Amino acid sequence: MRVRFAPSPTGLLHVGNVRTALFNWLLARHSNGTLVLRIEDTDAERSKPEFEQQLMADLRWLGLDWDEGVDCGGLHGPYRQTDRYPIYRDAAQRLVTAGKAFYCFCSEEQLDQERQSQLARGEMPKYSGKCRNLQPHEVESRRRAGESASLRLRVRPGTVGFSDLVFGRIDIDTAQISDPVILRSDGSPTYNFSCVVDDSLMQISHVVRGEGHLSNTHRQILIYEALEASIPAFAHLSTVLGPDGQKLSKRHGATSIEEFRHQGYLPEALANYLALLGWSPPEEGKEILSLSEIAVLFDLARVSKSPAIFDRAKLDWMNRSYISQISAQHLTKMAEPYFIEAGLIPAGAGAEILSWLELVVDAVRTHADHLDQLPHADEIEIIFGFRTDPPQLEEEARKILEPPEALAVAREFARLVEQRDTVTVEAYKEILGQVKSATRQKGKNLFHPIRAALTGRGSGPELERLIPIYEQGSRLNLSRKVMSCRERLRAVLKSKNATDSTDSTD
Repeated sequence: MRVRFAPSPTGLLHVGNVRTALFNWLLARHSNGTLVLRIEDTDAERSKPEFEQQLMADLRWLGLDWDEGVDCGGLHGPYRQTDRYPIYRDAAQRLVTAGKAFYCFCSEEQLDQERQSQLARGEMPKYSGKCRNLQPHEVESRRRAGESASLRLRVRPGTVGFSDLVFGRIDIDTAQISDPVILRSDGSPTYNFSCVVDDSLMQISHVVRGEGHLSNTHRQILIYEALEASIPAFAHLSTVLGPDGQKLSKRHGATSIEEFRHQGYLPEALANYLALLGWSPPEEGKEILSLSEIAVLFDLARVSKSPAIFDRAKLDWMNRSYISQISAQHLTKMAEPYFIEAGLIPAGAGAEILSWLELVVDAVRTHADHLDQLPHADEIEIIFGFRTDPPQLEEEARKILEPPEALAVAREFARLVEQRDTVTVEAYKEILGQVKSATRQKGKNLFHPIRAALTGRGSGPELERLIPIYEQGSRLNLSRKVMSCRERLRAVLKSKNATDSTDSTD
């Protein structure tokens, strides 16, 4: 099996065309086939080399590779359409010689007038065939005179159809099809013609692409027939819609791969989610799958012709699942740029800061849908110094510390911490046992006051995670102060005392 992904380098890769690339990759890897990356850059005004480089970088980031293409070569190159113009002209000339294509001398103005007249009569706009039966000598004379002409395919009478692997059999009468232009007057090929020539010469066996190309397929089959080339199998993928049922666009949020990368979605999660847009695995309910696992299961027979709905909430859920599974070290490496951008750690931070950051990331990872949220999660405020002096306690923390026995727990904990040069996790557990014995409190009556006194909040990451973060972070030279356990307890209890004093004078 040979399949291809053939993007135009006219902008950033978006969800719809990336899903097309992914499905082609899955089909190739499932069948031990070949994936060709072909660049369709015949739109000279909009095609840019930087977009070509970006789209390849985005595909690789997502975990996709290819076997033949512009950057790795192959037996059927070149793989950039602007490098293949002589091939298209030779193919077009063969059709002219065989009487299957003809020169059309109609100008754009004439064709537009013709369309307007047809619309005014309530007819479907269609090329009239004005130049279809020009005599060879007249064609030659006009060409020698330098008259501009395009080349059109001579559409045969009858019906043309194909059995789409997703949408089923689709037949139409060729009377509905205008004789399509295959070469423009400047010698450049049209999309339908260059696409067919390339797919034929590159021996593509299956064309998997978006539903928007369904209307092109009948014209392309006629070109295959005229070239006497093998016709590939076709599979058209349904359109990706937003939750409102409209075609996915900017109003639904990020749609390009670059935007998802910038927001900190993991490539494994995004690829996993995109694979489920219009395809479902055989085992119901099993959705977290690696690309290699999906490739084993992938089957076009399980691709739905119903529109796929892009659900951002489900993508976020899936990304959280992947964030929770990845190693803290790897996650920290990916999250580091976001903490630098937020000004929480310096660029080029040394090993000590990065080791500390690993503790931070591991503590707050469950509170972010994507990595750019990590430096801005509420839990980050528990880690760095308080915004006010004395700190403003959360209402829940104030209520926890109101009972005298709770305040006694907090003060005993603070007293024992003051006796330590530093508080390790082991020291914390030891102090905890001493507080329990001294106050005779246990369970939430023991833990909640200590949390409130240490963080100023009623909830957050486990204290065994926070304590090393506080102690190590307090020794680092960071732009935002990280306070040690001792400093935090002093600040919170000072705030509590100040509040009690204020309340007593009211």
